Amino acid sequence: MGAPWWQSCAIYQIYPRSFQDTDDDGIGDLKGIARRLDYLAGLGVGAIWISPIYPSPMIDFGYDVADYCDVDPRFGTLADFDDLLEQAHRRGLKVLLDFVPNHSSDQHPWFVESRASRENQKRDWYIWRDAAADGGPPNNWISDFGGSAWQWDEATGQYYYHAFLKEQPDLNWRHPGVQAAMYDVMRFWFDRGVDGFRIDVLWHMLKAADFPDNPPNPAYRPGMGEMHRLLQLHSTDQPEVHLIAAEMRDIADGYGAGGQGERVLIGEIYLPVDRLMHYYGGERRGVHLPFNFQLVDTPWRARAVAAVITGYEAALPPGGWPNWVLGNHDRPRVAARRGQAQARVAAVLLLTLRGTPTLYYGDELGLNDVAIEPSQVRDPRELREPGLALGRDPVRTPMPWDDSENAGFSTAKPWLPLHADWPTRNVMRMTQQPHSILTLYRRLLALRRDCPALSIGDFVLLNVEDEILVYARRHGAERMIVALNFGGQQHRLELPDWARGSQLLLSSVEDTAPVEAGVLLLRSNEAVVLEAR
Repeated sequence: MGAPWWQSCAIYQIYPRSFQDTDDDGIGDLKGIARRLDYLAGLGVGAIWISPIYPSPMIDFGYDVADYCDVDPRFGTLADFDDLLEQAHRRGLKVLLDFVPNHSSDQHPWFVESRASRENQKRDWYIWRDAAADGGPPNNWISDFGGSAWQWDEATGQYYYHAFLKEQPDLNWRHPGVQAAMYDVMRFWFDRGVDGFRIDVLWHMLKAADFPDNPPNPAYRPGMGEMHRLLQLHSTDQPEVHLIAAEMRDIADGYGAGGQGERVLIGEIYLPVDRLMHYYGGERRGVHLPFNFQLVDTPWRARAVAAVITGYEAALPPGGWPNWVLGNHDRPRVAARRGQAQARVAAVLLLTLRGTPTLYYGDELGLNDVAIEPSQVRDPRELREPGLALGRDPVRTPMPWDDSENAGFSTAKPWLPLHADWPTRNVMRMTQQPHSILTLYRRLLALRRDCPALSIGDFVLLNVEDEILVYARRHGAERMIVALNFGGQQHRLELPDWARGSQLLLSSVEDTAPVEAGVLLLRSNEAVVLEAR
């Protein structure tokens, strides 16, 4: 169809600890992902994004990297990764890795050197500052996990900065040596054949050079998490970060056929839309896809969702390709937020909007957040600020494959508990059910693959009411209509004259014919895809 692969396919995020265990330790691994590649290809996704697999103390479960150019033994070996990559490519699946450039583990050799002495050649690879006049931290910045973002180092008599845990010191991206070393990390994996990166906390990577205090957040209220007491005005989203993104883009494009298009960069960026758009770049290109998380938090009402879609589309810069996300390893699952009936509507929305969709493993089964007992908590986010529902363990639980012991995930006790209904909510059972949410996802992904209007066509809003959202997708002579019912009442909708002969391609409820004489009968909690004839 002429579009780059990352525009026309769906991306599937895998949390490797929880996908498939093959060595009987209760933790997923690379061989487990390889074992399930046929499932992923059959599901209809075009790329997999694997959360961090690098050697790590696992204080933050892989986001504290001790070696950027190897694989943690818990997950396997570099040879296992190469085999996974080859098998994925053989099935037509692209492979993206999680790149964590903002911070390393405090056990990374770079930081071990950096904290060895003030004179060490790697001292300035991290962010060190003298104490304030009162002996306290250099400024008021707060860690995203609560508490001061500064940790005192007794041996060298300075504080170092950590946007997350104290075991995750931030790298100093203003240092040329850091830039060169991290760009070499990207080349290491590109040289192995990796198809792209999801760049962790891209907007965090540079801080204001003079480290002023962050201002208070007037919207803060107890229960939001301590990080929200301040606005991260000076500790994130600095203008110079776009130069770093441009350098990364140049490296990625250098590996593409003809210099561009084959390797993709996706930036994790939690910012308002107007600031998000800057990460596409200007005179120099930025990342291909700055992650768009708006559907995660938008009120689940037709008018609110329509406003998000149209506002986002209008804000895109020339040539900017949209993308959409319903959930990930940090946020509550879509079924937990919307309920099972609307999780199906959400699936239709995600996979029929213009742009690249990213699915989170298990959402295709309608997995819910899992209740985690206090004794089972593993996430440092929850351990540091308990009781605020900030913990991420509930969305990182094992993938259920069948109704055998431990849902076919492992022969050992899984590292986190399974959801309660795993004997019925699993891949094997739901594959056999013609109206399961898994079947719905497979059909939607097949429609995207077969219909250019859904994968790369344009978007036209047709109608929005209190509970109803209707839009068209168009490419060449192909015309599709998507109608979504966000409520529990049925609705009769008059179709445009050009669509009066439309035929039903898919319903999230059941495939009967709700179109008669140019009128669509949309049942409660139903989403449909029609083809105009």
